[in-house]
Amino acid sequence: MLISSLITLSIGAFSSFIFKHHTGINYRECFALVTFGWLAASLFGTLPYILSGFAPSFADAFFETVSGFTTTGASIFPDVESLPKSLLFWRSITNWLGGIGIMALFITVISGIGVMANQIFRSEVPGPVSDKISPRIRESAKRLLLIYLFMSLLLTILLFAFGMDIFDSLCHTFATVATGGFSTKNTSLTNYNPLIQWTIIVFMFLAGANFTLHYLALLNRSLKAYKTNSEFKSYLYIVIIASLVVFAGVSQYPGWEERVRQSMFQVVSIITTTGFATADYNFWSPGAQVILLILMLVGGCAGSTAGNIKVGRYMILFECAKVEIKKMVHPKSVWPIRFSGKILNDALVLNVLKFFFIYIFFAAIGIIILSLMGLDLISSISACFSCIGNIGPGFNLVGPMQNYGQLPDLSKYILSILMLLGRLEIYPVLIMFSSGYWKE
Repeated sequence: MLISSLITLSIGAFSSFIFKHHTGINYRECFALVTFGWLAASLFGTLPYILSGFAPSFADAFFETVSGFTTTGASIFPDVESLPKSLLFWRSITNWLGGIGIMALFITVISGIGVMANQIFRSEVPGPVSDKISPRIRESAKRLLLIYLFMSLLLTILLFAFGMDIFDSLCHTFATVATGGFSTKNTSLTNYNPLIQWTIIVFMFLAGANFTLHYLALLNRSLKAYKTNSEFKSYLYIVIIASLVVFAGVSQYPGWEERVRQSMFQVVSIITTTGFATADYNFWSPGAQVILLILMLVGGCAGSTAGNIKVGRYMILFECAKVEIKKMVHPKSVWPIRFSGKILNDALVLNVLKFFFIYIFFAAIGIIILSLMGLDLISSISACFSCIGNIGPGFNLVGPMQNYGQLPDLSKYILSILMLLGRLEIYPVLIMFSSGYWKE
């Protein structure tokens, strides 16, 4: 770890010296900062795995690092309990740093770049609409960071108080608040007591909600922000309904409390894209598995640490469908598309529709490639949607108690690309490959 740190710091210091006179940043560079920043972090993050000798190949080290920084939580290690604590801590740190993403970037790097800050903010904060806490983007980032740190501290204290040792408390806190999912145990959270599992459920749910709402709730000492936010309410309803349906399909648990807990844990874990597990849902009923597979295409709220498509985009898509039906009945009427009480312009609506298409397109390409490499269809589908959605576990070969280590190296690179695309919400990465981007 020390050698890895020295190498990274040396290259960072050299780069700072080379570009010390470069004080401005333009429209194109802000996208490069986001995309190449995540790629560079992923490359340097491989050093602890490579130098320690625990990663069998560079593909494995790169996959594990990308999985950490993108808060996916998919792992190539069949026995994480055999890893040294320093490496386990690094895995958890990559989750936490990935989740902190935009807040850390603004506070430490992009002070004083003015209007470009808003473009980077939109590039990294996931979701179709990001509520602003403050008119100044830097102040907003600071306040979001404070919420992130507060949740991290509180969860660490609670997990330790409820029986988890301090090391595991820190590691699981980093993975929970970031919705990352890296665990220090081979069976994830299966063997921890129910109180710890319920605590993780609550904090996964909070991490999947818009952090702006948490700030407003603490600032005003009121739950009004949650009650008036349509995306949060839809997010809550989805969790409740999905948990009830899964509950009906998991009759193998003897007690009601355990049945409710297992159902809700997996629903919240997948919709928030955390990826923790308390059971191997490969052995659940087909009905319960279908619900979990559907949730792999949903995600949390805009402005959260969760990945995936996001509840807000589905709400906009649903509103589009409603308006189109109304236009068929009343073709001469004008029906605006609304989201959270606001009328959306056509450009934003089109952007959401394009995002859906591109998201499914890249996932489909990944599924085809993995299938051609010999993976069964269920494993291919769940692996690709799990990685582009930054979830982690899938079904069959990549289920919650399995790992990605047995996959071919090429498939690991493909899935790593999907993770990066999903974490950066596709557009900042695609812009790098447009011919117009590189023209003056």
